[in-house]
Amino acid sequence: MDSELWQALAIAGAMVVIALVGAKLVDRALMRRLTLPPEALTRYRVLRRTIMAAIAALGILSALLVIPQIRAVAGGVLASSAVVGLVIGMAARTTLANFVAGMLIAFTQPLRLGDEVTIEDASGTVEEISLTYTTISTPSGERFFVPNEKLALDTIRNATIAGSEHLAQVRVPVPLSSDLDRVVSLLEEEALAASEAVSDKEPRATVTDFETATSTAVVTVEAWARPGRAQPVEAAIRQAVHRRLRAEGIFG
Repeated sequence: MDSELWQALAIAGAMVVIALVGAKLVDRALMRRLTLPPEALTRYRVLRRTIMAAIAALGILSALLVIPQIRAVAGGVLASSAVVGLVIGMAARTTLANFVAGMLIAFTQPLRLGDEVTIEDASGTVEEISLTYTTISTPSGERFFVPNEKLALDTIRNATIAGSEHLAQVRVPVPLSSDLDRVVSLLEEEALAASEAVSDKEPRATVTDFETATSTAVVTVEAWARPGRAQPVEAAIRQAVHRRLRAEGIFG
């Protein structure tokens, strides 16, 4: 191997190192801005990763073209660029589709970092949006890695983006012989103590059904909770209501 080739390899290696170090420095500089709202932070992270990938790819490509043998092959490749582009495009269709979908998600934002979402069988918090897939973290600690293209095509249920409060509902069957006015008052009192104060709307209890087959009336309690907290609030209301109705002798 002649000295000219060694020199070209050394230059190519140096260019790759410079490109990777440059990408890392740019990433660190961009990482300093962390105090952003969810919608801006989502766009910011995807853009940051795109810039890093572009810098690294440009550096590696430039380094390869420094080597004479590769540069000579590149001339023939460029002559048949249409065929090569077609082959590469078909081979990388899924990756490119995921990348484009990730960019669309970052700017149209059907979901954002920290949102509570449901996508088919995956329910949890949006933990990360990368260039090709999105990570959903479940309450049990599992992780779903969903391709961005799938997110762009499927229906997404976003429990956070619609508002800052969600409705918690609890159905309470009580004997028809009960004083329903008093039951409603007791349930509203217990729901107020068990629910989270997220708005000016107070919990409300209403008689919503009669079940003559079981001689019961159904009282539905409605309270408001923070996004992702509806189920814990419902559980707290059920426990408080059951305890109070037993103490009042309504439940045997």
